[in-house]
Amino acid sequence: MQKKFSNLLILSLLASMSMMFSCQSGSKVEPAPIIPLKDFFKNPEKSRYQISPDGKFFSYMAPYESRMNIFVQEIGQDSAKRLTSETDRNVAGYFWANNNRILFLKDKGGDENFKLYGVNIDGSNSICFTDFDGVRTQIIDDLEDIPNEVIIGLNKRNPQVFDAYRLNIETGDMKMIAENPGNIQGWMTDHDGKLRVAIAIAEDGISTQLLYRATEEEPFKVVLTTSFKDQLNPQFFTFDNNSLYASSNLGRDKSAIIEFDIANGKEIKVLYENPDYDVEGLSYSRKRKVITSASYESWKNEKHFFDAESESIYKKITEKLQGYEIGLSSSTKAEDKFIVRTYSDRSLGSYYLYDVNSDKLDKIADVSPWINENDMATITPVEYKSRDGLTIHAYLTLPKGYTVENAKNLPVVINPHGGPWARDSWGFNPEVQFLANRGYAILQMNFRGSTGYGKSFWQASFKQWGLTMQEDITDGVNWLIEKGIADPKHVAIYGASYGGYATLQGIVKDPTLYAAAVDYVGVSNLFTFMNTIPPYWKPMLDMMYEMVGNPKADSVQLAQTSPALNADKIVTPLFVAQGANDPRVNKDESDQMVAALKAKGVDVEYMVKDNEGHGFHNEENQFDFYEAMEKFLAAHLKAEPTK
Repeated sequence: MQKKFSNLLILSLLASMSMMFSCQSGSKVEPAPIIPLKDFFKNPEKSRYQISPDGKFFSYMAPYESRMNIFVQEIGQDSAKRLTSETDRNVAGYFWANNNRILFLKDKGGDENFKLYGVNIDGSNSICFTDFDGVRTQIIDDLEDIPNEVIIGLNKRNPQVFDAYRLNIETGDMKMIAENPGNIQGWMTDHDGKLRVAIAIAEDGISTQLLYRATEEEPFKVVLTTSFKDQLNPQFFTFDNNSLYASSNLGRDKSAIIEFDIANGKEIKVLYENPDYDVEGLSYSRKRKVITSASYESWKNEKHFFDAESESIYKKITEKLQGYEIGLSSSTKAEDKFIVRTYSDRSLGSYYLYDVNSDKLDKIADVSPWINENDMATITPVEYKSRDGLTIHAYLTLPKGYTVENAKNLPVVINPHGGPWARDSWGFNPEVQFLANRGYAILQMNFRGSTGYGKSFWQASFKQWGLTMQEDITDGVNWLIEKGIADPKHVAIYGASYGGYATLQGIVKDPTLYAAAVDYVGVSNLFTFMNTIPPYWKPMLDMMYEMVGNPKADSVQLAQTSPALNADKIVTPLFVAQGANDPRVNKDESDQMVAALKAKGVDVEYMVKDNEGHGFHNEENQFDFYEAMEKFLAAHLKAEPTK
């Protein structure tokens, strides 16, 4: 359970915030009410709604004994049936396999070795299909048109690679349909559920190959070999099962949606491209056999429609839900009913059921009805220049009542994202809203290497961990200071995974820039990190050496950019949090960082959760973490009255 704040601490926090909300002009900004920490981080009331293929039921996830479990409800009825009773760990994800059966995935203690389970919607015939120790399950194809089968990947035979299996979801019978020779990283089926495409790593370890076969009786043949820096990502087959639709940056900087002659390994034509952003998503109508829209992310999600019918449906729904972004998360097989999810930067949104034929939209549930969006902060897209001239896109969140124009001398939390080959996105972020509610400004930057901005921007990060990637973050801090938004004496840095590494490297590289730092499951030693990666990452190790650095050839650089090996430079108070079962960033990364700092006498707090992995998922552990972080930041970022 969450510990209660003492009255003294609450008074201290409120006093600090009254100073935080002072503008340089002397005018006061009316702050939002202080919202309980649990409201930001407790499990949603209901989420992840899906509709059954026949449109008679919808399913959702909701808490049962503080864990997210699966429920099913007949449409038009008031009561629901709980199908799962997991009490140690949330269900990680689920889907309708047919009208009567739901499949779901769950791991143990955050180890990410997901097992696949099945259960009928009346609660009967519950089976764990992949109950193998140390084995991870992947879903290759849910075989929507074959109701009693799915194709899955398992690294049961060899921990480093995944073989393909056809699984009967009623009986549990399973048959290997493709043995991985050791280099295949992904499988793909055609619209008939036949396994006909594979993505592999070439013998040199740094090239990728596209493999193809016309039928399942034939062997796979290599049809395209490229550097891993040049990517063709198959989306799905054309509807005659002869060619592919793919997202490709071959011969261009920004990925485009193309049609690809798979048999001959050649691009046929470009269907849609954007001059500024990678176009990486493609949707289609299974019923009508047409592609419907391409998607990309600018400062928010964008769509380009190919299909007038899909565009019309989207516009009708958007008009009914003005002020919110929408997503169509699930549909019936007949595509006459859709589950609609709304969201914004200030709201976790709601779920609706949309009937295409009647153009009727019925609200099903709010995700977190205790969140009042009027008390939430606005997330504003901004940009600044790096010191070597790159445009860095970022999101700036100011405490409610502030704007970029009137925000002066605020305490700030710099929040670099994980990945690092990922990106921050616009939308509701409970961490950001929590910090803003406590009076902090938050800057999230898509530093070089962040995805969606093209090949050159991505490759600019190669072998730049702790170097120019870190400078992009520092340049964001300086931009805030130059604008007068940040109080230069009260800037903290907080991040998870790669963001945790950037946090640690930030207080090594710029020891006096930050007043406090929070490292959440972050890398601290680039040598030990690459020695403890999950076995199924090891085939990609040569690529990682090109992207991060080779422990032998680049040993001097990696030593200089490994925070645990440079703890003597750190003077900033630090809080570290780690899951004991983390398969990606081994617990030793945090252990050695904490030990090095304690030996030096630096103020460091350390939280370890024995039942967590790469990030905390159990509700009570999240409460503990964010409560500790709140106290830590309050202790080190106490605001002073503006002069």
